[in-house]
Amino acid sequence: MPNENTVEVATDVADKAGRYLTFQLGEESYGISVLKVREIIQMQSITRIPRTQAYMKGVINLRGKVIPVADLRIKFEFEKAEVSERTCIIVVSLNLPDGRETLTGLIVDAVEEVMQIEAAQIEDAPSFTGTSISMDYIFGMAKVKENVKMLLDIDKVVSAERVEKIEEQASELELAEA
Repeated sequence: MPNENTVEVATDVADKAGRYLTFQLGEESYGISVLKVREIIQMQSITRIPRTQAYMKGVINLRGKVIPVADLRIKFEFEKAEVSERTCIIVVSLNLPDGRETLTGLIVDAVEEVMQIEAAQIEDAPSFTGTSISMDYIFGMAKVKENVKMLLDIDKVVSAERVEKIEEQASELELAEA
């Protein structure tokens, strides 16, 4: 007979099922909910904002709106790679602590596909107890054919508070240049 925790886990995994945009960083494959994706754009020139985290590359002007951009290779501590014709920016919606949404860009090596991932294909992310490795931003592992795709909680990957601060800094720079 299942206990309450078993039912809770089963419901949690069922909540993770859905459509995901999958992308590559190096040899690894990741997925983010398509509900968070606003668009995919070509790599473009990024204006650096001083005194920000190394993975926050700066901002871009997307049809008149300033969008902060994060490099997931740097965030996940991958080796540096050259920008290729497949490198792109995935523009996603983040939830701010005050309930508002904001857009941010994520630099990835290549977009793969949009796929439906069923609850039966998803397992919880492994925990590395006794180490300093944080897996908070990975909410599941999807088994797709013989591959594993790490499913990301994009709101935890890129701190919404940090994005909001970069937006403020970019606005101040625009005012100073005007």
